[in-house]
Amino acid sequence: MPHKTAITTKILIAMLIGLVVGSLINAFALDIEFVHDYLVQGLFHVIGAAFVNALKMLVVPLVTFSLICGVCGIGDVSVLGRVGIKSFALYLLTTGIAVTLALTIALLIAPGQGFEQAQPLSDFSPPPAPPISEVFINIVPGNPVHAFAEGNMLQIIFFVIFFALAMLMSGEAGRQLADGAEKLNEVMMTVVTLVMDFAPIGVFFLMAKTFSEQGIGLIMPMIGYFSVVILCLLLHALGTFSTLLLLLAKLNPLMFIRKMRPAHIFAFSTASSNATIPVTLQVAEKRLGVNNATASFTVPLGATINMDGTAIMQGVATVFIANVYNIELGLTDYATVIGMSILASIGTAGVPGVGLIMLAMVFNQVGLPVEGIGLILGVDRILDMLRTVVNVTGDATVTCIVARGENEIDEDVFNDPEAGIITEIELPHKKHGLS
Repeated sequence: MPHKTAITTKILIAMLIGLVVGSLINAFALDIEFVHDYLVQGLFHVIGAAFVNALKMLVVPLVTFSLICGVCGIGDVSVLGRVGIKSFALYLLTTGIAVTLALTIALLIAPGQGFEQAQPLSDFSPPPAPPISEVFINIVPGNPVHAFAEGNMLQIIFFVIFFALAMLMSGEAGRQLADGAEKLNEVMMTVVTLVMDFAPIGVFFLMAKTFSEQGIGLIMPMIGYFSVVILCLLLHALGTFSTLLLLLAKLNPLMFIRKMRPAHIFAFSTASSNATIPVTLQVAEKRLGVNNATASFTVPLGATINMDGTAIMQGVATVFIANVYNIELGLTDYATVIGMSILASIGTAGVPGVGLIMLAMVFNQVGLPVEGIGLILGVDRILDMLRTVVNVTGDATVTCIVARGENEIDEDVFNDPEAGIITEIELPHKKHGLS
């Protein structure tokens, strides 16, 4: 049988080619009207945006059916409550660690000291931040149909879990609905297969457009801020998550990182935790050996409330902007940043660019000028891609820890380097006529 190239390898190649093509266009051809209007804003934008929309199209039905399967698969309401509390607590813990680490490293390195504003500040008018009470009230959907139509993930998760619990309590009628949800989940995985067949093409156009517009050179004036954010992201991804995996799950972090590659590539290219849910779920189940019931519950929850990468950006950006404007922040201000980052992550959907709105909330709270966000807008898209990789890694880390605690992870699958290698995005229960 001929060797098949893994789809993640194809996507990685497409991503690198897109980066090179985009950077070359930015350096030599962006001023050409045809290239800018018909290639970058035309072909690249249309196909790249259509691919991201196709991924987002999968999210609401996939989360709905997989959560119903997850809740009904766990079966016992007390076990479900335990899994939910563990997941929620771990996600908040990792976010708290992330922003504390970012503030500590940023205070030690002090990016922004002596910074000269060589570029004009961009206009950035954030929407007014809702009060914390409203954030918690809005977790409960007043109109579930509206929540589904708007893609409000926190409200959708609340309603679906509530509905699935009612299914568990409804006897035969609930069981029949659960069987239907199982079948619908399999159909949704077929839809995932169809969309993922176009992934290398979509990723190429996404990367080509991003680097055509941004260019590698834009990073240079912001190298201090950019470097500190990347350092903190690496420390958190390789240090914090590895330590938690070792201590709480007794699993090999190197094997974990190696097996997360498909999800990392998708997270980087789409800059959206929600859009990466189908791949994260598949990696958790097929590559890491997590039981479907647990992964179906913890992964969508993590994509919604786990914002470790964004919390790191907020910590570093707070110190950076304070240094640029020579504003001295006290211990209380830094404690406020930590608290705000944790609370904001609960009410924030995993979509590109939302970190800037959260950052505006933090700046308002500690008295930093919101217009300072204009300084970091230029490099934020590239950092957003890296932050999403960290967020997705956190989702899978917590999933493994919770599954380990519930004895719902297959160690043989986790420790086998070849287990579940994805040559194509397949159905978990797909039947092959020929072997």
